[in-house]
Amino acid sequence: MNFGVNIPFVQHLGFELVQFEDGQSEIRYEARPEHLNSFGVTHGGACMTLLDVTMAAAARSVDKQMGVVTIEMKTSFMQPARGVLSGKGRLMHRTATMAFTEATIYDGGGKPCAHATGTFKYVKRLPTGARSVNPLDVISTD
Repeated sequence: MNFGVNIPFVQHLGFELVQFEDGQSEIRYEARPEHLNSFGVTHGGACMTLLDVTMAAAARSVDKQMGVVTIEMKTSFMQPARGVLSGKGRLMHRTATMAFTEATIYDGGGKPCAHATGTFKYVKRLPTGARSVNPLDVISTD
């Protein structure tokens, strides 16, 4: 299954999209040695990226033609993330322009390692080759 868009950073990390429908998402990820911290477990930044992408996928799963940008994210770490990880996301509520989501990372034994909530803004995708999105254009009061 693919994300429907090219996301170089996600490809670099090796995320595998497992579920992407009806406000639900699941992404599998196994950290490579360069993604570990000094304790030998998945780096918190890699975990936060997994949570962010998992929530974004849940938001996009109801309208795959739209893009989303992260407006706000809160993360809680519960225990070290080891081995093959599974990020499971859920779209809790949406408006015409915003998505309110949550996601949890589970280790191979099914234990929760980290949890996040996030707010995303729906944005129209630009045609290939168009200019990059100006963040000041995306974050508005409309």
